[in-house]
Amino acid sequence: MIRVGVVGLGYWGPNLVRCFSDLPDCKVTAVCDRDYDQLFRIKDRYPGVYPIEDFNALLDRDIVDAIVIATPTSTHHALALKAIKKGIHVFVEKPLAETSDQCKELIAAAKLSGCVLFVGHVFLHSSPVLKLKEMITAGELGNINYISSRRLNLGPVRTDVSALYDLAPHDISMMIHLLGMRPERVSCTGIDLLQPGIHDVCNLSMHFPNNKLGMIHVSWLDPRKERVLTVVGDRQMAVYDDLEQEKIKIYNKGVEAPPASGDFADFQISYRYGGSFSPFINEKEPLKAECGDFIRCIIEKSTPLTDGVNGLWVVEVLEAANKSLRSDGMAMTVSSDS
Repeated sequence: MIRVGVVGLGYWGPNLVRCFSDLPDCKVTAVCDRDYDQLFRIKDRYPGVYPIEDFNALLDRDIVDAIVIATPTSTHHALALKAIKKGIHVFVEKPLAETSDQCKELIAAAKLSGCVLFVGHVFLHSSPVLKLKEMITAGELGNINYISSRRLNLGPVRTDVSALYDLAPHDISMMIHLLGMRPERVSCTGIDLLQPGIHDVCNLSMHFPNNKLGMIHVSWLDPRKERVLTVVGDRQMAVYDDLEQEKIKIYNKGVEAPPASGDFADFQISYRYGGSFSPFINEKEPLKAECGDFIRCIIEKSTPLTDGVNGLWVVEVLEAANKSLRSDGMAMTVSSDS
């Protein structure tokens, strides 16, 4: 039985407590937060957990085998490193850390201590994304030309990180996973309307090898909530709308250019307008599946899909995008030494 401690009981932490509490191979033994009232709200709901305010004191007590970090991004590196050096397995909510150097230090420390380092890229555990990956791998969509996404809502506005760092990691991780490669360069533009230096709206373009493109639009100033990812292949196209009951819709549509010809009159683009359908998806709660995978990796001593390296790749994109954002959208090369 894996003993789990959840650190950070703000917006997302209570959901993590719930999911880990429902799993058969682990037990939530402790919760940690500086908010005394929030600690005891969780304690009232889960009487078996030990509430503690001090993170260092939690690590010094023999009450956890693994910790789950759901605190502000700026604290991820320090908290995770302390736990790993104590030989404790670590689950870190996205993004893994603020910088790629911090990510690399965590990866090296986890390898040295033999601990599992797991990153909370929750959508890589969702049934619709797993289905899309299956269809792309099987060639059902053909050659993938580009992927675009919109992650919009009115709030919640963050004060510690921009919309780029808060929202885009989800879509960056999905696009890297679906295409099976990392982008070579990125460009990003945005506006900081509410707080100087903290961008509320961002548009990120990622250029992948083989002339593939990823486009991400994120905002916490939009009037309507959207969670849509579109995959455009040359055979079929797919739309994943996380807010719809039927999450994925496949469109048998496309545009075909004629064979190369020197005669402009022969250049006739043809359009294919086929039907659409929604494939069967065996739905499961992504967060609970993610939590279960973390526990499985600890028990089986296996490497997670969302391991430290996966977390590093996303942070490398964020770093390059942030440089572009502060350089008026100038294209930036993504580090490739990891």
